[in-house]
Parts: sequence; C-alpha cells; structure tokens
Amino acid sequence: MSTNRTVLRVSGPEAADFLQGLVTNDVKRLADGLVYAALLTPQGKYRADFFLVPDGDDILIDVDSAFAPDLLKALTLYKLRAKVAVTETDITVTRGLGTPPEGAFSDPRDPTLGWRGYAGQPGDDADWDALRVAACVPESGIELTPDSFILEAGFERLNGVDFRKGCFVGQEIVARMKHKTDLRKGLATVKVDGTAPVGSEIVAGEKPAGVLYTQAAGHGIAYLRFDRAKGDLEAGGVTLRYTP
Repeated sequence: MSTNRTVLRVSGPEAADFLQGLVTNDVKRLADGLVYAALLTPQGKYRADFFLVPDGDDILIDVDSAFAPDLLKALTLYKLRAKVAVTETDITVTRGLGTPPEGAFSDPRDPTLGWRGYAGQPGDDADWDALRVAACVPESGIELTPDSFILEAGFERLNGVDFRKGCFVGQEIVARMKHKTDLRKGLATVKVDGTAPVGSEIVAGEKPAGVLYTQAAGHGIAYLRFDRAKGDLEAGGVTLRYTP
C-alpha cells in the first residue's frame, strides 16, 4: 500500500474536457491505461505531478498526499462553470512488479516501475527508490519542487507531456524550452561513492554544478549543470561522476 498517496475523483459530463485544458498530457490516452501528467503554474513551473486513472465515466487522480490539498484547491478554482465535481476519495494505491493483476495498470513512466492498483490488489514490497534511481524517475517533493521545469525533470522521456494535444497551463513556456537546441541543466543519474544528505550541493572544483537527491545502490539522481558535470564531482563529502 502507498500510504503517501491521495486519490481525487473528477466526475461530471465535462470531466475529460476540463482536465484536457489544464494538464500536460493528453487525457485521451486514458483509453490505453494510466496517464502520467502534471499541473503547472502559468509561468510553466511545476505545481504537482500525478497519474490520471480511468474509472468508468470518472477520472481518478493519484497524487502525492502532500500535494493533494493544493491540487484540489487549484482544480476547484479552475472549474468555474464547468460541469464537473472534484472530490477526495478513500481509495488506496498499491504497487507491484511484473504483469499487472486484473484491474491494475502498468506505470507509464518506465517499465521497470511495475504497476499501480486502485482496487485493493496485493502489492509487492520492493525497493522503489532503487528502481526509480536506476531509471532516473523523479519523486514529488524531492526532485520535483516548485522551482522545477518539467523538461529538465525528464517528463518527455517519462511520457508525461504531449506537445500535440493543444494548450495546457504553462504550455507556452514548456514549448519554448522544447525548441531550444539543448537543455543546459536537468536531472540525470550519477554514480555515487558513498551517501550524502539529500539536497547536498554538487561542486566541480570550486564551482557549483548542481544538487544531489535520492541515492540507492551506488547511484543517485542529481540536478546538474551539464557544462560543469565533468570528471570527479563532490557533494556532501562523497565523490560522484556523471557518465552520459
């Protein structure tokens, strides 16, 4: 059971159209299973990431519990006169590896992250941090913070954004970043010799080069300035190396 998740329900005849105009991904993809997406600020910065879940005529939103109150407030403000209702449920989230059991859905971010269930399917006790570090999958509130830009966080690779669906909140900023030649900063997996506190500054020589976040099995997720992430780097008293 994922005790740090809250499930919201969006119901009403305009539920899909309502979300389609707000979130970063194409709600029509719900026909194929879970949809990973985010709600951004009008300035294109991260506000919350979540999974959209098909549930009959309704759409569930599986979100980190710490972000649920703000997301519920935002959706309530955005709905205006739309024929939708947004409510909190008592649905629990379970996770497992291998083939999804009946009624569960494959995690759309990376195949190594298994499946997610919303009907009480028995889950697996796995080292989820190690799996997401290996796949460079960011976590709400750790690697994904209000200062984050989703393309730097890997949302395109993680199937979390669709540039053909039409407008969404913050879309102009995201599209502008998309059409840059290269991203100069972003999340990446690094090799770590030891462990350092999450949030440790990474330095290259005496120059700031990024921030080190979650670590597991000798690797970590880091936010890097790619032009400085060369050779041996240091963070929190340990050595790390980025090998693209």
